Amino acid sequence: MKLGVNVDHTATLRQARGTSYPDPAVAALLAEYSGCNSIVVHVREDRRHIKERDAVLIKQLIKIPLNLEMSINKSIVEFAFRLRPVQATLVPERRRELTTEGGLDLVKGYKRISSVVEGLRRVGIKVSLFIDPLGNQVKAAKKLGVQAVEFNTGKFSLAKTSLSQDKELSKVKKAAVLAKDSGLFVAAGHGLDYENVKKVLSVKEISELNIGHSIVSRAVFVGIASAVGEMISLLGSRSRA
Repeated sequence: MKLGVNVDHTATLRQARGTSYPDPAVAALLAEYSGCNSIVVHVREDRRHIKERDAVLIKQLIKIPLNLEMSINKSIVEFAFRLRPVQATLVPERRRELTTEGGLDLVKGYKRISSVVEGLRRVGIKVSLFIDPLGNQVKAAKKLGVQAVEFNTGKFSLAKTSLSQDKELSKVKKAAVLAKDSGLFVAAGHGLDYENVKKVLSVKEISELNIGHSIVSRAVFVGIASAVGEMISLLGSRSRA
C-alpha cells in the first residue's frame, strides 16, 4: 500500500501566525526521508495555506512524485501547466469550506472537466479524479481517459458506529472493484487517521492512501518523521492481516 503525505496543514499552522515557519517544504523532505511514496499539496484558489512558492520549492527539493490537488479554476490550471507536477488530482472546491466536502461530479461537469483533463495530459501530467464511491462516477472517469481515481472516504471517516462505518466502506469497496476492473489506478483518502485506516486496508483494490491532517496532527507530538513512519507501519500491516 502506497502512502501520499499531504503537507497542507503544516502551512495552516504557519499561516495562523503569519510567520515563515513551519515550512511545508521541510515537512515534505522529512516525509520523503521517512519512506512515503509521494507528497500531496493543494493550492487552493484563496491560497489559504499552500502558496505557489511552496509547491514550486517542494517540487524542486523532493525526489518522489508531487501530487498537486487542484480545482479546475483557470488560474489554478495555468499554474499546474507551469509547475508540471507528476500528478494532478482534480478536486471540487468551495471558498468557505473548511476542507473538501465531497467528490467531483463528473457527470454534471463532464464537458469542463474533460477540457482540463485533456490539457493536463497533453503536457505529460498524470491525472486523477477525486470522486465519491459511485458507479456512475467511475464510469465517467473511465470515459474521460484519466489514469487514476481517488475515492472520497469522508463519509466513512465521519461514521459514528462500526456498523455505519462498514456500510460506507462497502460502497468504497464496490466502487474500487469497478475502477480496478476498468483499468484505473485506485487511491483513497479524506479523514483517514491511525485508527480508521485499519479497516480501509481490507479493500485490496486500493493501492494508495493519501493522508494529511492526522499525520500533521500526530507530528505535533512526535515529529513528522515518526508520524509518517507510524502510518507507513500501519499500511505495511495489510500484508500480514
